[in-house]
Amino acid sequence: MSVKSRFVISLLCSLPMAFEMMARPLFGWELPGHTYTMFALTTVVMIIGAWPFIRTAMAAFRNHHANMDTLIAIGTSTAYIYSMYAMLNHQPVFFEVAAFVITFILLGQLFEEMTKGRANSAIEKLLVLQAKDAEVLRGGKLVQIPLTEIVVGDIVQVKPGQKIAVDGVIVEGSSTIDEAMVTGESLPVSKKVGDTVIGSTINKTGMFMFQATKVGHDTLLAQIVELVKKAQVSRAPIQKTVDTISNIFVPTVLIIAILTFVVWHVLLDADIATAMLYAVAVIIIACPCALGLATPTALMVGTGRGAKMGIIIKNGEVLEAAHDIQTVIFDKTGTITLGKPVVTDVVGDEKAVLQLAASLEHASEHPLAAAILDKASELGIEPKKVTKFRALEGRGVSAEIDGALTFIGNGTLLPGKLDTTLEKEMQRLQDEAKTVVIVGSKNKATGLIAIQDTPKDTSTAAIATLKKRRDHTIMITGDNERVARAIADQVGINEVVAEVLPSDKADHVASLQSRGKVAFVGDGINDAPALAAADLGIAMGSGTDIAIESGGIVLVKNDLRDIVTALALSQKTFNRIKLNLFWAFIYNVIGIPIAAGVFVWVGLKLSPELAGLAMAFSSVSVVSSSLLLNRVKL
Repeated sequence: MSVKSRFVISLLCSLPMAFEMMARPLFGWELPGHTYTMFALTTVVMIIGAWPFIRTAMAAFRNHHANMDTLIAIGTSTAYIYSMYAMLNHQPVFFEVAAFVITFILLGQLFEEMTKGRANSAIEKLLVLQAKDAEVLRGGKLVQIPLTEIVVGDIVQVKPGQKIAVDGVIVEGSSTIDEAMVTGESLPVSKKVGDTVIGSTINKTGMFMFQATKVGHDTLLAQIVELVKKAQVSRAPIQKTVDTISNIFVPTVLIIAILTFVVWHVLLDADIATAMLYAVAVIIIACPCALGLATPTALMVGTGRGAKMGIIIKNGEVLEAAHDIQTVIFDKTGTITLGKPVVTDVVGDEKAVLQLAASLEHASEHPLAAAILDKASELGIEPKKVTKFRALEGRGVSAEIDGALTFIGNGTLLPGKLDTTLEKEMQRLQDEAKTVVIVGSKNKATGLIAIQDTPKDTSTAAIATLKKRRDHTIMITGDNERVARAIADQVGINEVVAEVLPSDKADHVASLQSRGKVAFVGDGINDAPALAAADLGIAMGSGTDIAIESGGIVLVKNDLRDIVTALALSQKTFNRIKLNLFWAFIYNVIGIPIAAGVFVWVGLKLSPELAGLAMAFSSVSVVSSSLLLNRVKL
């Protein structure tokens, strides 16, 4: 049975008793059957409303463990069982105490569920907004098929106003696409042949065809939903401290309750009923529901807000990791830069140099390879057949072409030095922030190819904001020092570590961690070890699957400005967790002595019913505090 149903039934059973409590002192009115009617109504509450708490408490007891349900079960069961004894002996009963407490606790849980619903609503809406079907090219004809039947490689047609069914790459046509529901980007994005499209986004203007690259659970939307769901049920490391406190706190409260009963009944000569009410009030007021809600509610709201903005926070550990980041390390290609390098200059015999380069890069997956192949294709240059192909990590590639050993890469592949002319040209091009590769054959350089990848428009603004936060910024790249320094100067990066092998990036991250907590931002396969090694890994949404998997935060919009937003959101969420825990702790510190009757001599007294209401209020307060994260300025 749902919490809502249990609450409604408990409330309906409690209201007649509440009405009697108010009417009896004023008008002398009582429920028909009075004690026996209260017994019947409370029994319904105990069976339907309280039984889940009792069952959980019993399971915890069998495992030598105590939790908040232990206090709820003991407090309400004590009031209920004692009232049955009192009823049979014609003494005052307290059935309403058990009924009211359970009702108030269920009210707090109902608010918690409402919070979860609000936190998840944005994500669930994304799933609802998925396209139901699509027009797919099958057998030379366009046919309408359900979304579930689309497979990788299908050519899909999208008309203006239609939803894009799955992830893919445009092969024909162009358009503007509204990606707000996935990335949070408010303005439509222009797309052309070769650009990627995201499933569930909306085509605004033109008609185009795209090839499906990811379907089903592999689409970006499906991955986002899954990551957010995992994050919202994850536990922040600080929760372990809370659990430890709860394990000590619950037995301590039970001891205080017993001592309260003994002091009132034995030392102060109060009757059993009065002493028991003080003891029950202690148990109820001390129920650490607010303590248990402090972390998960803030986590749910924080990660939910991030998802709306295109920032996926994977788990609670990320929140703590982002709390005091001091250094942010950036990969260059595809992270700071657009990741779409183009050939700008060819030194030497253009056709011959490009033909050798295209032949070698035909089998390479390096980002620079695509730029060379595009340039060769543009000039109508056909690559030659190669044999004995070798990829040399951090250096380049080599192969035999027409029986001659041919290579493309950096200077380490050249046995000797470049001739003076080529050396001067290389320095000139590198001073222009261009990456220069050497093309050679038979141990001799035959030419140079200059490739440039320009910084993203948002990179400079993002790094400037990080500096205002007093974060130290570093760029680590496999590119040469001169090019790396030129790009770094353009965007305002403090420090550059260049000519780093992919396998060494993680080592550099580890060495920088001696200065303090480090965040690494990257997008490629070669960034995965560094993303995993850093205190906080931030992956670009356009990056490889392994990079996204290795990162703790994913930037869906590929906008570096979202790093600042992500760090701010993480810090605000973590601070909210600490505030919630502080409030929950102070509430118990103040409430327990009042419930125990320490201040009764000044007229300050807390009945079990009011203790239950106060406890429910504390839970609602913590939930409300977490909901305010949606309004916090980032």
